Amino acid sequence: MASISFEKFDVENTFLDPRRDFQPTVVKSQVRIDPLTGRTGHYSHFGAVQPQQLDLEKYLDRQGKGFCPFCGAHREAVTPKFPGDIIPEGRLARGEALLVPNLHPYDVYSSVCIMTRGHVVPLAQFSYDQLFDSFNLGLDFLKKVKDIDPSLPYQIMGWNYMPPSGGGLVHPHQQYFATGNPGNLFTDELRASERFYKSYQKDYWSELVSIEQKSGRRYIGQLGDSHWLTSYVSLGVLGEILCVFPGVYCIDDFTAANVSELIAGLQKVFSYFSKAGIYSFNASLFFGSVGRRFFPAHFRIVPRTFLNTRDYATDQNFFQVLLQEPVSVVWPEDLCREVKSFF
Repeated sequence: MASISFEKFDVENTFLDPRRDFQPTVVKSQVRIDPLTGRTGHYSHFGAVQPQQLDLEKYLDRQGKGFCPFCGAHREAVTPKFPGDIIPEGRLARGEALLVPNLHPYDVYSSVCIMTRGHVVPLAQFSYDQLFDSFNLGLDFLKKVKDIDPSLPYQIMGWNYMPPSGGGLVHPHQQYFATGNPGNLFTDELRASERFYKSYQKDYWSELVSIEQKSGRRYIGQLGDSHWLTSYVSLGVLGEILCVFPGVYCIDDFTAANVSELIAGLQKVFSYFSKAGIYSFNASLFFGSVGRRFFPAHFRIVPRTFLNTRDYATDQNFFQVLLQEPVSVVWPEDLCREVKSFF
């Protein structure tokens, strides 16, 4: 019995199509089962959703920009400081990046990393140093918190970029927080990874990388210790890209070289996004807890868009919100081929 299986169900729908003088038309879709968690995802609406562009320049004029607490002198004057027993200097700074407490925290230890001094930074304009400094500040904070309070075993980076992602501010920023309750997807994957390990004496994620690397259908490429691939069940309408670090099981194992590998791959993904007309995304970096050698660090990035920029219709509907079922209009195998040319 194979340790990982990729199950799917093909679906056909027939209707009388007014575009073809009401002749019978068959439209195919597919349901896939996530090989780790057993959750399902739908693939349909092919070609119906295209990235919609916003005029980012409007966020630079006074009226469009409004008040930004992350700009100029504001970020020193109006952002909070950490208590001295957590960060003695109050905030952490490196290059353009500044890490401060979150005024609206997600958990006991919750921070925001202001990534750049510029208010609007298109993907193609993020520099290596801006990304490297931001990630390192956030990871330094999470490592400090882990040492201060080991009762919160999970560390998470979250990143909402540009309005379609649900980000409250256009100014580039990331969220870093430690928690005992890392979210339903994280928890489902953690438990399923542990079951897989007990059943097969293998780390699911490393096995997944090995299988996908051999098949090549969803395997994008390798950069150092990082492996980039598209997910069999995509969490986003426009697909999902996954980066796994086999053997890196907790935040203490995540080195500066790993950060560099992550950024190198991310910049390649940004190049693809720019060509594809994608300018918004959600991203997360997950770490397992110390001593659990079955849940390696992994990074997810999911493109986001509006369905149109007249009504600003979101790319999520009742399927995602109420059924908790991802829907994608992009085959992972097609996305893989497109992104692979940038690696």
